[in-house]
Amino acid sequence: MRKRKKLSKGERILYFMGFLSVVLVLVVKIFIGAGIGHYSISVEILNKRIANQEKKNESLVMQVDELTAFDNVKKVIDEMGLTYHNENIIIIDR
Repeated sequence: MRKRKKLSKGERILYFMGFLSVVLVLVVKIFIGAGIGHYSISVEILNKRIANQEKKNESLVMQVDELTAFDNVKKVIDEMGLTYHNENIIIIDR
C-alpha cells in the first residue's frame, strides 16, 4: 500500500474554494429558476386579466352599439317629443 500524501494548506484552500464555488453556482441557479418561475406565473395572471378586460370591453362596445342603433335613437326622440332631421346627423368613423 502506498502512503497517502498529505495535502498542503494551499491545496486544501483551493479544493475548498472549488467546492464552495460549485455549491454557490447551484444555489444561484436554483434562486434564478425560482425567480423566473415567479415572473412567468405573474405574466400568465396578467394575460388572463387582460383577456377578461378585453371581453368586458367587447361586451360594452356591443351594448353601446345596441343603444345607439337608429331604432333606439328614434324611440328616445319620440319619447322626448323631439323631431328627427336627417341632415343634422354626423357620422364619425372609428
